Amino acid sequence: MGCCSSASAAQSSKREWKPLEDRSCTDIPWLLLFIFFCIGMGFICGFSVATGAAARLVSGYDSYGNICGQKNAKLEAIPNSGMDHTHRKYVFFLDPCNLDLINRKIKSVALCVSACPSQELKTLSDVQKFAEINGSALCSYNLKPSEYTTSSKASVLCPKLPVPASAPIPFFHRCAPVNISCYAKFAEALITFVSDNSVLHRLISGVMTSKEIILGLCLLSLVLSMILMVIIRYISRVLVWILTILVILGSLGGTGVLWWLYAKQRKSPKETVIPEQLQIAEDNLRALLIYAISATVFTVILFLIMLVMRKRVALTIALFHVAGKVFIHLPLLVCQPFWTFFALVLFWVYWIMTLLFLGTTGTAVQNEEGFVEFKVSGPLQYMWWYHGVGLIWISEFILACQQMTVAGAVVTYYFTRDKRNLPFTPILASVNRLIRYHLGTVAKGSFIITLVKIPRMILMYIHSQLKGKENACARCMLKSCICCLWCLEKCLNYLNQNAYTATAINSTNFCTSAKDAFVILVENALRVAAINTVGDFMLFLGKVLIVCSTGLAGIMLLNYQQDYTVWVLPLIIVCLFAFLVAHCFLSIYEMVVDVLFLCFAIDTKYNDGSPGREFYMDKVLMEFVENSRKAMKEAGKGGAADARELKPMASGTSSA
Repeated sequence: MGCCSSASAAQSSKREWKPLEDRSCTDIPWLLLFIFFCIGMGFICGFSVATGAAARLVSGYDSYGNICGQKNAKLEAIPNSGMDHTHRKYVFFLDPCNLDLINRKIKSVALCVSACPSQELKTLSDVQKFAEINGSALCSYNLKPSEYTTSSKASVLCPKLPVPASAPIPFFHRCAPVNISCYAKFAEALITFVSDNSVLHRLISGVMTSKEIILGLCLLSLVLSMILMVIIRYISRVLVWILTILVILGSLGGTGVLWWLYAKQRKSPKETVIPEQLQIAEDNLRALLIYAISATVFTVILFLIMLVMRKRVALTIALFHVAGKVFIHLPLLVCQPFWTFFALVLFWVYWIMTLLFLGTTGTAVQNEEGFVEFKVSGPLQYMWWYHGVGLIWISEFILACQQMTVAGAVVTYYFTRDKRNLPFTPILASVNRLIRYHLGTVAKGSFIITLVKIPRMILMYIHSQLKGKENACARCMLKSCICCLWCLEKCLNYLNQNAYTATAINSTNFCTSAKDAFVILVENALRVAAINTVGDFMLFLGKVLIVCSTGLAGIMLLNYQQDYTVWVLPLIIVCLFAFLVAHCFLSIYEMVVDVLFLCFAIDTKYNDGSPGREFYMDKVLMEFVENSRKAMKEAGKGGAADARELKPMASGTSSA
């Protein structure tokens, strides 16, 4: 769509690379395509509701196609259909504990009843008494309550004994057993490490007893994440030194141990060793020599890389420092994960509800057992695939909107020389620009990610279905394809994020922005490598710090609880939530750093600090540039290669 046209190329050469006040809409055809796709998603939901799926989902239906709580029409050739269940509002399963794990449903006859048994019924006499007192018949419609204890078919037509106590599920009118031990088999299928039901009960009771502590620790992880986002700019230099020391000690220590083992084994006596053991010892000695040489080569290469990148680490520290200032000037950035999570949850709830509607939509079909199932036939049966693609595309669209919003706000901050002249709410201004001009660009970028993610998920599904059946070659090929698609997805995600930044600056379409951002990133490849290695490790240490702090607090608090003996599961829940929260917040920080770097690279390429071409950057980044220039002058001719990297890229920009 005009991605590589000559007009866009000419526009790129004349571009000033600063936020434009007069913006234009980008990638309008993709916005229209996305709107039509969303209309299709709405049609699926409307179709499932219009065909009665909503009533079947909410009110429930029995095994004969009758919806509980209303009058029903007779279905042709299906017995017990067309019954009046106005006073029978609840679905009762004769064997609620018989779960079909493959098809993910209860494999039992379902009936509409007037009330759920609130107490356990141990005998058919109890079932008969319950029906006489409450007017709720728990056996098949063909069997009268007076025949429960006398009929020979009662063992088949009545519920499995003992009937567990149950209660109706709110809003969905299903009788569910109160005692969760009924689903112990299902829980064991999901939690493979639990082999004893008593262990499962103790774990769940531990979660229920410590729910207040779990909630408090989750809030603690949230507070720690927000605090870390503010103070990380003050400890970034310390984290870099920690990284450097760990890498040096680890590489030297590993190499030294390998050489020590090689020397020790080489000097060990071999006179009393039998020939077979001697051959094994020689093979081990040869392997140790290979490992030691490889470790030495790796250590030397690693030291050379650290030596080359040592000056570029300073840029990472400076960017982290400026990112901390960004959060001070733009405090609403801290709330960005909340809005994104809220939007994702709303969409996922809608998607799941529609999926449930689809599971109960269609026409009634009698299965082999004589019961009713609802199936969709014809072209409409492919609605499942459409709905699945919608889950991925719209979820990626919401995440891309967050990236574009953050990019727009940070770009506004960076290219505003006097920070006192910033808009009152740069985040809301960025959201306004996104909605008015750039939704099409976000739709196109998210669709590209969807195109890569869908094949990867299909291959993962095939791999899981063929697990243990395929040969080694096929398994290796599948895993290789999955790995390649995963790497491609990560690369495209990074390129998309920088393309959104370029769009936020120049108001260009997705392809033009991606091309411009790619050129800038290639010109700064070593700096990009430094930021993505050192920066990512610093953020990883931040996540570890939050998880460890929350876990330590959890251990101290849970240790004083005497109401239960097993608190492993509560602690795991807390640590997982802490990592999720830390990841969400520090991902915003990482996003800000990436946007700042692209702005910095553009600033140093098209400006040199001279009158009329002043830098936009912060004082901390200005100090980095000045130090780079001093190092360039001191390097002279002997350090020409390093000097070219340190020099701001102002050459060849006269047209700017």
